[in-house]
Amino acid sequence: MLHIMSQDTGKIGALQTGLFANDYREEPYWWSAAPLPSADENNEPAGLGGRADVVIVGGGITGLVAAIYLARAGCDVAVVDAQRIGEGAARRNAGFVGRTLKRSVEWLAQKSGREHALKVYRELDAAMRGVQAFVEREGIECHYQTCGRFIAANSTAHFRALIAELEQTRQAVGFDYSVVEKHDVHAEIASDSYHGGAVIPDLGSIHPGLYHAGLVRKALDAGVRLYPLTNVVGIDHTANEKTVRTSRGDIAAPHVIVATNGYTSRDLRWLARRVIPFRGFVIATELLPPETIDKVIPRRRTYLDTRMNIDFIRTAPDSSRILFGGMTGTASPTATPLAGALRDRLVRILPDLKGVRLSRAWTGHCAGTFDFMPHIGTKDGVHFALGYNFAGIPLGTHFGEKLAARILQRGDMSSAFDVEKFPTVPFFNGSPWFVPLAMRYFDWHDDRIAKG
Repeated sequence: MLHIMSQDTGKIGALQTGLFANDYREEPYWWSAAPLPSADENNEPAGLGGRADVVIVGGGITGLVAAIYLARAGCDVAVVDAQRIGEGAARRNAGFVGRTLKRSVEWLAQKSGREHALKVYRELDAAMRGVQAFVEREGIECHYQTCGRFIAANSTAHFRALIAELEQTRQAVGFDYSVVEKHDVHAEIASDSYHGGAVIPDLGSIHPGLYHAGLVRKALDAGVRLYPLTNVVGIDHTANEKTVRTSRGDIAAPHVIVATNGYTSRDLRWLARRVIPFRGFVIATELLPPETIDKVIPRRRTYLDTRMNIDFIRTAPDSSRILFGGMTGTASPTATPLAGALRDRLVRILPDLKGVRLSRAWTGHCAGTFDFMPHIGTKDGVHFALGYNFAGIPLGTHFGEKLAARILQRGDMSSAFDVEKFPTVPFFNGSPWFVPLAMRYFDWHDDRIAKG
């Protein structure tokens, strides 16, 4: 019998018929094909201390892409991570590759000028396209595909707002889309939950575990030193050098990058006060008959809805399963207690999946910012890229290259995501106690729009 344990709720119980498959475990689905590397696989050096040309804090997508470019340019690069390499969001995210921000072109134009708004969205488009180019150039086998995305409208009012925003974006920067009326929704997804939507044809998907595993291999081949299970407790500054203080000793370098996103330690106080960590939750179904998937998701795109607190769906690229995410920001340290509620939400959207069992459920940290925008920049000589707001794969890849270019002082170093002010609020110290309240507010706001 399978017993699932939770530190909050105690024993959930023996294997529940209709909920957990025989192989259920709380672990990212992606780890089946891309298990976390052991210390031996990382070729982990015996000790950390001493020096490097560049120390990178965070072994996710941003950190490893930067490390690859820097090491190939001749730099001695050390990457330190508080967890095992790849244990964070890099191998936990949903694998969506898009160019979506929480701030629209028109909102940015009104806030900071049309020229800046256009630069932001053009760079976001370049970042998205850059993922495919990077994967192809490096020969990383990670199921990258341009599958398109269906954005489903949760109400008639949401539908009108969605099409208006997409049309404004098309006129501003030329991004194509097609309208899906309510009576045509079943051509995209077998659901009666939506009031129409839109297809953005050139967005993609990826197997994030295999992508990150490929980055690890490329980094090791380039001579990057990887130090997992190494907590950074501070960074000291002198005129020409920084000292990164860690749980395994100090290491000095003229250049330091912090790329920790939702896993930013409060020991890095200035940055921790500017990123808002919150949990995302994802489930993966048991193996399904291919004809079932063809029925409920006939075009096998990526799918999300128009609410601020989105539900999202995709098929697994390497097996016959459906992945579903939702209940973002819920205050649960583990995913298993939410597995039943997540499955119920999935079945409400796709009734044909009634009775489906789950093989995986997992959680991980995302990161937002107080202005809902990603940021790249420098503070006290330390480079950073943080606050991806659900655009982690394209911007993580893109910002990794940008950070390397800035250290090497060559190539295109500019970014529309550079800002003079990285906002925070008084008394925020990195503890996201207010996130569940914010999510409830977003739910209320979306309901208000729906009632329109």
